Amino acid sequence: MLDLAKLAQQMPNIGLEMQKDALASVERLKLAQSVLIKTVKSQNLFIKIQEEWCDRLIFTPATPLEPITTCIDIELAEFNHSVFSADGSQIAPSHHEIAYCYLINIGRIMLHYGQNLHPLLDTLPEIYYKPEDLYVSRKWGIRTEEWMSYKRTVAEAEVLAEMACTWVNPPGAHFNIPNLAMTDGSLIFWFLETIAMEAREQILTPILQAWQQLQEAKIPFVGYISASRSMEAVNFLRLPQCAYEKPNCVAYCGEEINKTPCQKIEPIRDATLWSSILKPRQRSAIFRSNSRILDLYGEEQYIYFCYLHVGTEVARIEFPRWVAQDSALLHQALSITLTQVNKGFGYPVALAEAHNLAVVKGGDRSRFFALLEDQMIRAGLHNVGTSYKEARKRGSIA
Repeated sequence: MLDLAKLAQQMPNIGLEMQKDALASVERLKLAQSVLIKTVKSQNLFIKIQEEWCDRLIFTPATPLEPITTCIDIELAEFNHSVFSADGSQIAPSHHEIAYCYLINIGRIMLHYGQNLHPLLDTLPEIYYKPEDLYVSRKWGIRTEEWMSYKRTVAEAEVLAEMACTWVNPPGAHFNIPNLAMTDGSLIFWFLETIAMEAREQILTPILQAWQQLQEAKIPFVGYISASRSMEAVNFLRLPQCAYEKPNCVAYCGEEINKTPCQKIEPIRDATLWSSILKPRQRSAIFRSNSRILDLYGEEQYIYFCYLHVGTEVARIEFPRWVAQDSALLHQALSITLTQVNKGFGYPVALAEAHNLAVVKGGDRSRFFALLEDQMIRAGLHNVGTSYKEARKRGSIA
């Protein structure tokens, strides 16, 4: 039980520290704004410097493909359009439960506007209980709980592509209706950098195949990131702040990197900077991410991004290269995204509903294990039940 009286004693100190950080952030924001304006004049020069010295930088700046101060108005989508989304949730494996297995539940949603068509809202649950599902990842040093989350990411991509392409391709009457496939979160899977190559291929290959299906069907695809903490775009502004003629961090800065001029604006997040520049319904310049893991994505699926002022916040919108290079598809994707946020009062309707469908609540978990227990008893298994630890935690004498 949380003792609020004791907790309240700590609150004044927290408030003072947050006020101090807020004042410092204002100064960093002013510096970042001034550097941004100065960078426009020599942007191409700094892009060349970045390309030449990228292997000597200890930070990863994104590359702007347009003038870095670009602000482009985005209109709301046409009345007739369709949106596809998929999200996942899970029941993690536990040795304290009646059986060691895990469940992945994918919520999928298809919304049609102005077409007099019924929406699709359902879930696709799947239980993983075979040894190859539970223990295959251990040979790569990956815990089963982590592997489960990776498999969920794969399932979300596959379900989204299958749903969208099945709807768009067979009925030709729907092909000309503007549409968008959306997913919650980043399309850059940084976690893949730390796992073995064989495991990485098992996760990334089916995801890229699903994105390829969307590309062939010409269905624009975006990842929507709310409250983004990324600093990739701001990192580009560290190049003009470098105190040396050549930005060789390894040679010149070493252990003193925290004291160099380029660090002055680093704590500013991209969303914070662009919220001071963009007006509602405007997007920023398009950036190419330079995360190392993207080298495995292939040229067409390489990830680009921009920032979109949706009214309530500045969101980071990620999309593959084939969307970025098609101005019509990009505008279609951003306009439908903006419309979804408006309909959802600050957050895309399709993403929120897909999440609500997928989430496994406490009652769902209990019913799942009750069904599993009943099936185990029917199969002739005895001594079926949770561990004493789990049983004791579910009750209390307090």
